[in-house]
Amino acid sequence: MRSIVLTKGVPDFSEGAVSFDEDGHLERGKTPTVMNPNDELALEAALQTKVRHGGHVSGISMGPPGYADVLQDAMASVYTDDSYLLSDRELAASDTWATAITLSAGLEKYDEEVADVDIVFAGFKTADGETGQTGPQTCWALDWPIVTHVVALDIDPEERTLRAKRLVEGDVDEIETVEVPLPCFVVTDPEFEPTYRTASHRLTHKELRAETEERAAEHDDHLTTWDHTDLNLDPDYIGLDGSPTIVSSVDPIPKASSDREATMLDPEDGMGEVLEEMQPYAAEAGE
Repeated sequence: MRSIVLTKGVPDFSEGAVSFDEDGHLERGKTPTVMNPNDELALEAALQTKVRHGGHVSGISMGPPGYADVLQDAMASVYTDDSYLLSDRELAASDTWATAITLSAGLEKYDEEVADVDIVFAGFKTADGETGQTGPQTCWALDWPIVTHVVALDIDPEERTLRAKRLVEGDVDEIETVEVPLPCFVVTDPEFEPTYRTASHRLTHKELRAETEERAAEHDDHLTTWDHTDLNLDPDYIGLDGSPTIVSSVDPIPKASSDREATMLDPEDGMGEVLEEMQPYAAEAGE
């Protein structure tokens, strides 16, 4: 079973990590990059497939050279076997459409030159764009069947089908079961949880974890980088020139008020006052 997971680096939006300029705009160069949280669920789905059915899992990302660190994190935390980075200046400033065109070209090159792909996994949406478009657009370019909002899945290798449970949100949330032929595209829902039902699955999971430590430490040996010429992409259809999205305006992020009231307490003598202040709220929460 050959799986590929699309991953992306996003700004670390945790408190204290984000850097803004004086106008309230995000400064990406001064803000740490981390793996998109929803992509971790896609990686978990690929790992579950590998544990149950064997095979190989590759991570693919499009972005600057620093995104190699994101791919290394994917290898260390979710045990990918190798990594592919689509990166050069011509790809900069891509919107979701241009990104999907590039990713689909990378997947086609992988399918032709590395191995036949059975499943491509993608996260629900990114923490910086929040559009949820890149995965489905990439699938459209490949003309494969797609299942979105997946919360559970399994494979029938002999029939070469994937059966998935997907969350359908409405007045009442429902679970829909669908079946599609391989190869296919899977977009995991934030509610996805991997399951390892048998002792052999749990043992395999443990063995993969031990095996990947050495591989992740030597990540450069397992990383392949392709630029737009490797992918035979026309610069007019990628990057900024190939992005039809037009940003009409950008609103600066409001700064926190600097005139909030604060009470200074002595670390040694002030804890009693803090507890006394918090007790009424603790009592309400316990009711």
